[in-house]
Amino acid sequence: MSDDKDLELGPDAELGGAELELGGLIPEGFDEEDAGPDEAAGPEGNEYDIVVEEGVASPVSEDEIRADLDRVLAEEGVGRPCMVSVSVVSDERIRELNAEYRSKDAVTDVISLECERPDDPDLAPGEPCELGDIVIAPAFVASRAAGFGTTAADEFRLLLVHGCLHLLGYDHLADDEAEVMEAREDELVALLPHDGVRGHVELTRHREGVDE
Repeated sequence: MSDDKDLELGPDAELGGAELELGGLIPEGFDEEDAGPDEAAGPEGNEYDIVVEEGVASPVSEDEIRADLDRVLAEEGVGRPCMVSVSVVSDERIRELNAEYRSKDAVTDVISLECERPDDPDLAPGEPCELGDIVIAPAFVASRAAGFGTTAADEFRLLLVHGCLHLLGYDHLADDEAEVMEAREDELVALLPHDGVRGHVELTRHREGVDE
């Protein structure tokens, strides 16, 4: 897994001259008529804005993306409704975003853009939290899945968990942080649907610059 250190953003942050709002990473060439509902609420009251770039195929259905994120947030003990944007994009688009927001001109698998934290003291009890954005490039993910001994769909699920944990404050810049994060990913991925045998999350996926 690439080094995908999340960025902390306010709800109306501006980066690189472009305003970023929840769901603001809509891919170029996206046709709103093909996207389905803009938002859908999960059983916990969470809302998900899922955008799939035109010409890009997600290996996991939108319904499962919502269910998987609901499960992660519930297992993490998040006690308020959250709003999360998930963008499924091309390699070209994630490279552009990686260069714009992280100053790395390279394709990567996932980028997390943090907005608010559920435990923010400025949020009133029960007030929804704008958790942030998760951007995943499934073609790049699929190209590396076999090397990790997994399927494209299972690797996508792992990256969805990985991105959500970043939004909740997990990180992997230091070895001790990476070990905590990988252990939690192991636990959470084991609770999700899967295509086959699931192995331990490899620590090397979290190393700075491993695949860039």
